[in-house]
Amino acid sequence: MRGIDLTDLDRFAAGFPHDVFTRLRREAPVWFHPPTPHTPGGEGFWVVSRYADVVAAASDAATYSSERGGTRAGGGTLIEDLPAGFAVGVLLNMMDDPRHQKLRRLATGAVSPRALAALEQELRTRAIAIVDAAVARGRCDFLVDVAAELPLQAVARLLGVPQADRHRLFAWANATLDYDGRDLGEIDERTRAAQAAMFEYGTILIAEKRRAPGDDMLSAVLHGTITNPDGSAGPPSDLEALMFFNLLIAAGSETTRNSIAIGLLALIEHRDAWKDLARNPALMPSAVEEILRWASTTAYNRRTATREAVLGGERIATGDKVTLWWSSANRDETVFPDPFRFDVRRHPNRHLAFGHGNHFCLGAVLARMEIRLVLEALLERVERCEVAGPVEWVRSNKHTGIRHLPLALAGRR
Repeated sequence: MRGIDLTDLDRFAAGFPHDVFTRLRREAPVWFHPPTPHTPGGEGFWVVSRYADVVAAASDAATYSSERGGTRAGGGTLIEDLPAGFAVGVLLNMMDDPRHQKLRRLATGAVSPRALAALEQELRTRAIAIVDAAVARGRCDFLVDVAAELPLQAVARLLGVPQADRHRLFAWANATLDYDGRDLGEIDERTRAAQAAMFEYGTILIAEKRRAPGDDMLSAVLHGTITNPDGSAGPPSDLEALMFFNLLIAAGSETTRNSIAIGLLALIEHRDAWKDLARNPALMPSAVEEILRWASTTAYNRRTATREAVLGGERIATGDKVTLWWSSANRDETVFPDPFRFDVRRHPNRHLAFGHGNHFCLGAVLARMEIRLVLEALLERVERCEVAGPVEWVRSNKHTGIRHLPLALAGRR
Protein backbone atom coordinates (compact mmCIF):
# COMPACT_ATOMS: atom_id res chain seq x y z
CA MET A 1 0.00 0.00 0.00
CA ARG A 2 2.62 2.46 -1.13
CA GLY A 3 1.92 6.11 -0.38
CA ILE A 4 -0.52 5.53 2.49
CA ASP A 5 0.47 7.08 5.81
CA LEU A 6 -2.39 7.26 8.31
CA THR A 7 -0.15 8.95 10.88
CA ASP A 8 0.44 11.96 8.64
CA LEU A 9 -2.24 14.28 9.99
CA ASP A 10 -2.11 16.51 6.93
CA ARG A 11 -3.93 13.70 5.12
CA PHE A 12 -6.89 14.34 7.46
CA ALA A 13 -6.81 18.15 7.36
CA ALA A 14 -9.75 18.37 4.92
CA GLY A 15 -11.86 15.63 6.51
CA PHE A 16 -11.65 11.87 6.56
CA PRO A 17 -9.77 10.44 3.53
CA HIS A 18 -12.46 8.07 2.30
CA ASP A 19 -10.64 7.42 -0.99
CA VAL A 20 -7.73 5.84 0.91
CA PHE A 21 -10.01 3.53 2.88
CA THR A 22 -12.05 2.54 -0.16
CA ARG A 23 -8.79 1.24 -1.60
CA LEU A 24 -7.88 -0.51 1.66
CA ARG A 25 -11.25 -2.26 1.91
CA ARG A 26 -10.82 -3.47 -1.65
CA GLU A 27 -7.15 -4.45 -1.64
CA ALA A 28 -6.02 -4.97 1.97
CA PRO A 29 -8.88 -4.92 4.51
CA VAL A 30 -6.55 -6.02 7.32
CA TRP A 31 -3.25 -4.32 6.55
CA PHE A 32 -0.06 -3.88 8.55
CA HIS A 33 0.83 -0.20 8.48
CA PRO A 34 4.62 0.14 8.55
CA PRO A 35 6.18 2.90 10.66
CA THR A 36 6.87 6.21 8.94
CA PRO A 37 8.58 9.40 10.14
CA HIS A 38 5.15 10.47 11.52
CA THR A 39 4.40 7.27 13.46
CA PRO A 40 4.71 7.54 17.27
CA GLY A 41 7.35 5.24 18.70
CA GLY A 42 8.47 4.13 15.25
CA GLU A 43 6.20 1.07 15.51
CA GLY A 44 3.76 -0.24 12.92
CA PHE A 45 0.17 -1.27 13.56
CA TRP A 46 -2.71 -3.16 11.95
CA VAL A 47 -5.40 -1.23 10.08
CA VAL A 48 -8.83 -2.90 10.01
CA SER A 49 -11.10 -1.19 7.48
CA ARG A 50 -13.90 -3.63 6.60
CA TYR A 51 -17.18 -3.75 8.55
CA ALA A 52 -17.16 -7.50 9.29
CA ASP A 53 -13.58 -7.48 10.57
CA VAL A 54 -14.13 -4.37 12.70
CA VAL A 55 -17.18 -5.98 14.31
CA ALA A 56 -15.32 -9.26 14.86
CA ALA A 57 -12.47 -7.55 16.70
CA ALA A 58 -14.73 -5.20 18.68
CA SER A 59 -16.82 -8.19 19.78
CA ASP A 60 -13.79 -10.04 21.20
CA ALA A 61 -12.54 -7.94 24.10
CA ALA A 62 -10.63 -10.89 25.54
CA THR A 63 -8.37 -10.96 22.47
CA TYR A 64 -8.39 -7.26 21.58
CA SER A 65 -7.85 -5.27 24.77
CA SER A 66 -8.59 -1.59 25.37
CA GLU A 67 -5.77 -1.59 27.91
CA ARG A 68 -2.68 -3.52 26.78
CA GLY A 69 -1.35 -6.88 25.70
CA GLY A 70 1.82 -8.90 25.48
CA THR A 71 4.77 -7.34 27.29
CA ARG A 72 3.76 -3.73 26.71
CA ALA A 73 4.24 -1.31 29.58
CA GLY A 74 1.50 0.92 28.17
CA GLY A 75 -1.34 0.78 25.71
CA GLY A 76 -4.77 2.35 25.37
CA THR A 77 -7.00 3.31 22.47
CA LEU A 78 -4.69 5.71 20.59
CA ILE A 79 -2.04 4.63 18.11
CA GLU A 80 0.65 5.83 20.52
CA ASP A 81 1.13 3.94 23.79
CA LEU A 82 -0.14 5.77 26.87
CA PRO A 83 1.13 4.95 30.38
CA ALA A 84 -0.56 2.25 32.44
CA GLY A 85 -1.90 3.38 35.80
CA PHE A 86 -2.46 6.95 34.64
CA ALA A 87 -4.55 6.69 31.45
CA VAL A 88 -4.50 2.98 30.65
CA GLY A 89 -6.66 1.04 33.08
CA VAL A 90 -7.96 4.28 34.62
CA LEU A 91 -9.85 6.05 31.81
CA LEU A 92 -13.21 4.36 31.23
CA ASN A 93 -12.57 3.93 27.50
CA MET A 94 -9.09 2.51 28.16
CA MET A 95 -10.26 -0.01 30.74
CA ASP A 96 -11.16 -3.68 30.32
CA ASP A 97 -13.87 -5.64 32.07
CA PRO A 98 -14.75 -6.37 34.78
CA ARG A 99 -13.74 -2.97 36.22
CA HIS A 100 -14.87 -1.17 33.07
CA GLN A 101 -18.41 -2.50 33.45
CA LYS A 102 -18.47 -1.78 37.19
CA LEU A 103 -17.48 1.86 36.70
CA ARG A 104 -19.72 2.26 33.66
CA ARG A 105 -22.72 0.93 35.60
CA LEU A 106 -22.44 3.81 38.09
CA ALA A 107 -23.07 6.31 35.28
CA THR A 108 -25.70 4.56 33.16
CA GLY A 109 -28.71 5.70 35.19
CA ALA A 110 -28.12 9.35 34.31
CA VAL A 111 -28.19 8.65 30.56
CA SER A 112 -30.87 5.97 30.46
CA PRO A 113 -33.84 6.53 28.13
CA ARG A 114 -36.10 7.13 31.14
CA ALA A 115 -33.78 9.73 32.71
CA LEU A 116 -33.25 11.54 29.42
CA ALA A 117 -36.98 11.58 28.63
CA ALA A 118 -37.41 13.67 31.78
CA LEU A 119 -34.71 16.04 30.52
CA GLU A 120 -35.96 16.32 26.93
CA GLN A 121 -38.21 19.36 27.33
CA GLU A 122 -35.43 21.34 28.99
CA LEU A 123 -33.02 20.42 26.18
CA ARG A 124 -35.66 21.29 23.55
CA THR A 125 -36.08 24.74 25.11
CA ARG A 126 -32.32 25.20 25.06
CA ALA A 127 -32.07 24.06 21.41
CA ILE A 128 -34.78 26.51 20.33
CA ALA A 129 -33.06 29.41 22.11
CA ILE A 130 -29.72 28.54 20.50
CA VAL A 131 -31.20 28.38 17.00
CA ASP A 132 -33.33 31.51 17.50
CA ALA A 133 -30.21 33.48 18.47
CA ALA A 134 -28.35 32.33 15.35
CA VAL A 135 -31.30 33.12 13.06
CA ALA A 136 -31.67 36.59 14.60
CA ARG A 137 -28.05 37.37 13.72
CA GLY A 138 -28.45 36.04 10.17
CA ARG A 139 -24.87 34.76 10.08
CA CYS A 140 -23.02 32.51 12.48
CA ASP A 141 -20.19 30.08 12.95
CA PHE A 142 -22.52 27.10 13.08
CA LEU A 143 -20.01 24.83 14.81
CA VAL A 144 -19.31 27.25 17.66
CA ASP A 145 -22.64 29.07 17.96
CA VAL A 146 -25.09 26.20 17.41
CA ALA A 147 -23.65 22.69 17.03
CA ALA A 148 -21.40 22.92 20.10
CA GLU A 149 -23.85 24.75 22.34
CA LEU A 150 -26.52 22.15 23.08
CA PRO A 151 -24.05 19.30 23.81
CA LEU A 152 -22.03 21.66 26.01
CA GLN A 153 -25.07 22.80 27.94
CA ALA A 154 -26.30 19.22 28.27
CA VAL A 155 -23.00 17.78 29.54
CA ALA A 156 -22.63 20.66 32.01
CA ARG A 157 -26.15 19.91 33.26
CA LEU A 158 -25.46 16.17 33.56
CA LEU A 159 -22.13 16.58 35.35
CA GLY A 160 -23.31 19.31 37.67
CA VAL A 161 -20.96 21.92 36.19
CA PRO A 162 -22.08 25.60 36.32
CA GLN A 163 -23.28 26.69 32.88
CA ALA A 164 -21.10 29.79 33.17
CA ASP A 165 -18.01 27.55 33.05
CA ARG A 166 -18.95 25.57 29.96
CA HIS A 167 -16.97 27.65 27.45
CA ARG A 168 -13.78 27.34 29.49
CA LEU A 169 -14.23 23.58 29.46
CA PHE A 170 -14.94 23.72 25.71
CA ALA A 171 -11.68 25.57 25.07
CA TRP A 172 -9.64 23.19 27.21
CA ALA A 173 -11.16 20.10 25.58
CA ASN A 174 -10.50 21.51 22.11
CA ALA A 175 -6.86 22.15 22.94
CA THR A 176 -6.33 18.58 24.11
CA LEU A 177 -8.10 16.99 21.12
CA ASP A 178 -6.92 19.21 18.28
CA TYR A 179 -3.55 18.55 16.63
CA ASP A 180 -3.26 22.04 15.19
CA GLY A 181 0.48 22.80 15.18
CA ARG A 182 1.57 19.40 16.54
CA ASP A 183 1.85 15.79 15.45
CA LEU A 184 0.91 12.44 16.98
CA GLY A 185 2.64 11.77 20.27
CA GLU A 186 3.59 15.43 20.72
CA ILE A 187 2.34 17.78 23.43
CA ASP A 188 2.85 21.50 22.96
CA GLU A 189 2.57 24.26 25.55
CA ARG A 190 -1.05 25.02 24.63
CA THR A 191 -2.07 21.40 25.14
CA ARG A 192 -0.09 21.09 28.37
CA ALA A 193 -1.68 24.24 29.80
CA ALA A 194 -5.19 23.07 28.86
CA GLN A 195 -4.62 19.66 30.46
CA ALA A 196 -3.36 21.28 33.66
CA ALA A 197 -6.31 23.71 33.80
CA MET A 198 -8.86 20.93 33.28
CA PHE A 199 -7.21 18.75 35.94
CA GLU A 200 -7.23 21.62 38.42
CA TYR A 201 -10.89 22.43 37.71
CA GLY A 202 -11.88 18.76 37.92
CA THR A 203 -9.99 18.21 41.17
CA ILE A 204 -11.80 21.12 42.87
CA LEU A 205 -15.21 20.06 41.49
CA ILE A 206 -14.73 16.43 42.58
CA ALA A 207 -13.71 17.48 46.09
CA GLU A 208 -16.86 19.62 46.37
CA LYS A 209 -19.11 16.79 45.17
CA ARG A 210 -17.52 14.30 47.52
CA ARG A 211 -18.44 16.65 50.39
CA ALA A 212 -21.87 17.64 49.06
CA PRO A 213 -23.22 15.40 46.28
CA GLY A 214 -25.80 16.72 43.86
CA ASP A 215 -28.37 15.15 41.57
CA ASP A 216 -25.93 14.61 38.71
CA MET A 217 -23.93 11.88 36.99
CA LEU A 218 -20.57 12.84 38.50
CA SER A 219 -21.98 12.68 42.04
CA ALA A 220 -23.48 9.27 41.29
CA VAL A 221 -20.09 7.97 40.17
CA LEU A 222 -18.22 9.52 43.09
CA HIS A 223 -20.57 8.04 45.68
CA GLY A 224 -21.02 4.67 43.99
CA THR A 225 -19.33 1.49 45.12
CA ILE A 226 -17.07 -0.81 43.10
CA THR A 227 -15.79 -4.20 44.16
CA ASN A 228 -12.00 -4.38 43.81
CA PRO A 229 -10.00 -7.45 42.70
CA ASP A 230 -9.03 -8.17 46.33
CA GLY A 231 -12.70 -8.32 47.33
CA SER A 232 -12.79 -4.96 49.08
CA ALA A 233 -15.39 -2.40 48.04
CA GLY A 234 -15.30 1.37 47.77
CA PRO A 235 -15.84 4.37 45.53
CA PRO A 236 -13.76 4.97 42.40
CA SER A 237 -10.32 6.37 43.10
CA ASP A 238 -9.68 10.11 42.83
CA LEU A 239 -7.73 9.54 39.60
CA GLU A 240 -10.53 7.41 38.11
CA ALA A 241 -13.05 10.12 39.00
CA LEU A 242 -10.87 12.86 37.51
CA MET A 243 -10.30 10.87 34.32
CA PHE A 244 -14.04 10.18 34.09
CA PHE A 245 -14.76 13.91 34.35
CA ASN A 246 -12.19 14.77 31.66
CA LEU A 247 -13.51 12.03 29.35
CA LEU A 248 -17.14 13.11 29.68
CA ILE A 249 -16.34 16.79 29.04
CA ALA A 250 -14.51 15.86 25.84
CA ALA A 251 -16.59 12.93 24.59
CA GLY A 252 -19.89 14.41 25.75
CA SER A 253 -19.46 17.51 23.63
CA GLU A 254 -16.94 16.80 20.85
CA THR A 255 -18.51 13.89 18.99
CA THR A 256 -22.08 15.18 19.02
CA ARG A 257 -21.23 18.73 17.97
CA ASN A 258 -19.33 17.37 14.98
CA SER A 259 -22.18 15.03 14.05
CA ILE A 260 -24.56 18.00 14.10
CA ALA A 261 -22.23 20.21 12.05
CA ILE A 262 -21.25 17.56 9.49
CA GLY A 263 -24.89 16.47 9.30
CA LEU A 264 -26.13 19.98 8.54
CA LEU A 265 -23.37 20.41 5.95
CA ALA A 266 -24.62 17.22 4.29
CA LEU A 267 -28.20 18.54 4.31
CA ILE A 268 -27.04 21.81 2.72
CA GLU A 269 -25.13 19.90 0.04
CA HIS A 270 -28.13 17.59 -0.54
CA ARG A 271 -31.03 20.04 -0.80
CA ASP A 272 -33.52 17.33 -1.70
CA ALA A 273 -32.80 15.61 1.63
CA TRP A 274 -33.45 18.87 3.51
CA LYS A 275 -36.75 19.37 1.65
CA ASP A 276 -37.74 15.72 2.17
CA LEU A 277 -37.11 15.97 5.89
CA ALA A 278 -38.95 19.31 6.16
CA ARG A 279 -42.03 17.85 4.42
CA ASN A 280 -42.00 14.58 6.30
CA PRO A 281 -40.98 14.85 10.00
CA ALA A 282 -41.53 11.09 10.37
CA LEU A 283 -38.17 10.70 8.61
CA MET A 284 -36.34 12.27 11.56
CA PRO A 285 -35.25 8.98 13.22
CA SER A 286 -33.74 7.60 10.01
CA ALA A 287 -32.19 11.00 9.22
CA VAL A 288 -30.44 11.05 12.60
CA GLU A 289 -29.03 7.57 11.98
CA GLU A 290 -27.80 8.59 8.53
CA ILE A 291 -26.13 11.67 9.97
CA LEU A 292 -24.36 9.49 12.52
CA ARG A 293 -23.18 7.11 9.79
CA TRP A 294 -22.19 9.91 7.45
CA ALA A 295 -20.27 11.92 10.05
CA SER A 296 -18.59 8.99 11.85
CA THR A 297 -16.86 11.46 14.12
CA THR A 298 -14.73 8.89 15.97
CA ALA A 299 -12.51 7.74 13.14
CA TYR A 300 -10.80 4.83 14.90
CA ASN A 301 -10.10 3.14 18.20
CA ARG A 302 -7.07 1.04 18.90
CA ARG A 303 -6.97 -2.32 20.60
CA THR A 304 -3.96 -4.45 21.62
CA ALA A 305 -3.80 -8.19 20.93
CA THR A 306 -3.55 -10.19 24.16
CA ARG A 307 -2.82 -13.43 22.27
CA GLU A 308 -2.17 -14.64 18.76
CA ALA A 309 -5.21 -14.40 16.50
CA VAL A 310 -6.29 -14.47 12.87
CA LEU A 311 -8.33 -11.56 11.58
CA GLY A 312 -9.41 -11.18 7.97
CA GLY A 313 -6.97 -13.90 7.01
CA GLU A 314 -4.00 -12.13 8.61
CA ARG A 315 -2.06 -13.46 11.61
CA ILE A 316 -1.99 -11.00 14.50
CA ALA A 317 0.82 -11.44 17.03
CA THR A 318 0.52 -11.03 20.79
CA GLY A 319 1.08 -7.40 21.69
CA ASP A 320 0.35 -6.03 18.22
CA LYS A 321 -1.51 -2.74 17.91
CA VAL A 322 -4.81 -3.18 16.05
CA THR A 323 -6.74 -0.09 14.90
CA LEU A 324 -10.47 -0.40 14.15
CA TRP A 325 -11.57 2.25 11.64
CA TRP A 326 -15.26 2.91 12.29
CA SER A 327 -15.43 5.60 9.60
CA SER A 328 -14.33 3.12 6.97
CA ALA A 329 -16.69 0.40 8.19
CA ASN A 330 -19.55 2.89 7.85
CA ARG A 331 -18.80 3.21 4.12
CA ASP A 332 -18.40 -0.53 3.51
CA GLU A 333 -20.03 -1.30 0.17
CA THR A 334 -20.94 -4.83 1.25
CA VAL A 335 -23.11 -3.51 4.12
CA PHE A 336 -24.41 -0.13 2.93
CA PRO A 337 -25.78 0.03 -0.62
CA ASP A 338 -24.42 3.11 -2.40
CA PRO A 339 -22.52 4.13 0.77
CA PHE A 340 -21.42 7.54 -0.53
CA ARG A 341 -25.01 8.65 -1.03
CA PHE A 342 -26.47 10.66 1.85
CA ASP A 343 -29.92 9.13 2.27
CA VAL A 344 -32.23 10.25 5.08
CA ARG A 345 -34.49 7.31 4.23
CA ARG A 346 -31.74 4.68 4.55
CA HIS A 347 -33.00 1.50 6.17
CA PRO A 348 -31.59 -0.64 7.60
CA ASN A 349 -28.67 1.42 8.86
CA ARG A 350 -26.45 -0.74 11.05
CA HIS A 351 -23.75 1.90 11.41
CA LEU A 352 -20.94 1.72 13.95
CA ALA A 353 -20.79 5.41 14.86
CA PHE A 354 -21.17 4.50 18.54
CA GLY A 355 -18.72 1.63 18.37
CA HIS A 356 -19.60 -1.99 19.05
CA GLY A 357 -19.30 -4.46 21.89
CA ASN A 358 -18.63 -3.72 25.54
CA HIS A 359 -17.41 -0.18 24.82
CA PHE A 360 -20.55 0.88 22.94
CA CYS A 361 -20.97 4.62 23.56
CA LEU A 362 -22.43 5.41 26.98
CA GLY A 363 -24.09 8.56 25.65
CA ALA A 364 -25.72 7.15 22.50
CA VAL A 365 -29.30 7.95 23.57
CA LEU A 366 -28.32 11.49 24.55
CA ALA A 367 -26.42 12.10 21.30
CA ARG A 368 -29.40 10.98 19.21
CA MET A 369 -31.69 13.27 21.18
CA GLU A 370 -29.40 16.29 20.83
CA ILE A 371 -29.03 15.83 17.07
CA ARG A 372 -32.81 15.47 16.70
CA LEU A 373 -33.63 18.52 18.83
CA VAL A 374 -31.24 20.81 16.95
CA LEU A 375 -32.52 19.56 13.59
CA GLU A 376 -36.14 20.04 14.63
CA ALA A 377 -35.43 23.60 15.74
CA LEU A 378 -33.62 24.36 12.48
CA LEU A 379 -36.35 22.89 10.28
CA GLU A 380 -39.06 24.84 12.11
CA ARG A 381 -37.22 28.18 12.04
CA VAL A 382 -34.87 28.24 9.05
CA GLU A 383 -36.11 28.70 5.50
CA ARG A 384 -32.68 28.64 3.90
CA CYS A 385 -29.08 28.19 5.04
CA GLU A 386 -25.94 28.50 2.97
CA VAL A 387 -22.24 28.07 3.61
CA ALA A 388 -20.82 31.60 3.86
CA GLY A 389 -17.07 30.94 3.88
CA PRO A 390 -14.39 28.24 3.97
CA VAL A 391 -15.18 25.17 6.07
CA GLU A 392 -12.26 24.52 8.42
CA TRP A 393 -11.75 20.91 9.46
CA VAL A 394 -9.96 19.61 12.54
CA ARG A 395 -6.52 18.19 11.75
CA SER A 396 -6.81 14.79 13.42
CA ASN A 397 -6.89 11.12 12.45
CA LYS A 398 -8.73 10.23 15.68
CA HIS A 399 -11.67 12.66 15.59
CA THR A 400 -13.30 13.77 12.36
CA GLY A 401 -14.61 17.22 13.03
CA ILE A 402 -15.12 20.79 11.95
CA ARG A 403 -13.39 23.72 13.62
CA HIS A 404 -15.40 26.46 11.90
CA LEU A 405 -18.51 26.37 9.69
CA PRO A 406 -19.63 29.89 8.63
CA LEU A 407 -23.30 29.98 7.64
CA ALA A 408 -25.87 32.50 6.43
CA LEU A 409 -29.34 31.76 7.77
CA ALA A 410 -32.71 33.06 6.60
CA GLY A 411 -35.58 32.54 9.03
CA ARG A 412 -39.06 31.38 8.10
CA ARG A 413 -41.66 34.15 7.82
